[in-house]
Amino acid sequence: QVQLVESGGGLVQAGDSQRLSCAASGRTFSSYAVGWFRQAPGKEREFVSAVTPSGGSTYYASSVKGRFTISRDHAKNTVYLQMNSLKPDDTGVYYCAAKRAVVPGSGPYEYDYWGQGTQVTVSS
Repeated sequence: QVQLVESGGGLVQAGDSQRLSCAASGRTFSSYAVGWFRQAPGKEREFVSAVTPSGGSTYYASSVKGRFTISRDHAKNTVYLQMNSLKPDDTGVYYCAAKRAVVPGSGPYEYDYWGQGTQVTVSS
């Protein structure tokens, strides 16, 4: 069982940076792949980024590649999403999700555990 808690959201201006954190409980979190998803009002939840259990491989949606960086700190049981050059289109509720697997996926249905989400609002 894994519990996830996101933090770091808020209101920022276009062009600003923001870092989200996903803190996990559970001693085996290092065995889990972790993904970040976001959901804007009236839209489906979409994949943003993911990282393998080791942290050695990362994946990004084309819309955020080059601007966002995912990383994980095993000692702190935390996964981060560094977001730079934010745009109004990045606005939404950001969720982290985890699954006990080597290969992350980009589909929300692939993940077993979810956090409660953190709101990110980017003003123009």
